[in-house]
Amino acid sequence: MLQEFKKFALKGNVLDLAVAVVIGAAFGKIVTSLVNDIITPIIGLLMGGVNFSHLSYSVIKYGAFIQSVIDFFIIAFSIFLVVRFFNRFKKKEEAAAPVVDTKEELLKEIRDLLKESNK
Repeated sequence: MLQEFKKFALKGNVLDLAVAVVIGAAFGKIVTSLVNDIITPIIGLLMGGVNFSHLSYSVIKYGAFIQSVIDFFIIAFSIFLVVRFFNRFKKKEEAAAPVVDTKEELLKEIRDLLKESNK
């Protein structure tokens, strides 16, 4: 059961999907911060300085946006390291068990038969 789970978890599609979900969530935080902390306050200032959610003067929180961008890069780099580790582990497994391509073997047999028939 452990071997079966290992095969499932290390498939390219599963790993790619996991990376996409994590990176997508982190990028979603950047977009949310951009809208909530930068764009909405600027629109509020242009409309007379009113923040409709609290009915107070708008405050542009560019620090929160910068923090969201930094968090994104930290998460992306962490995911990069994990994927890199899995890829190295996967390469070691592939090197341990060379896969014989059946098409290549068939072509070799055909080549050998053609050599024999030409003699």
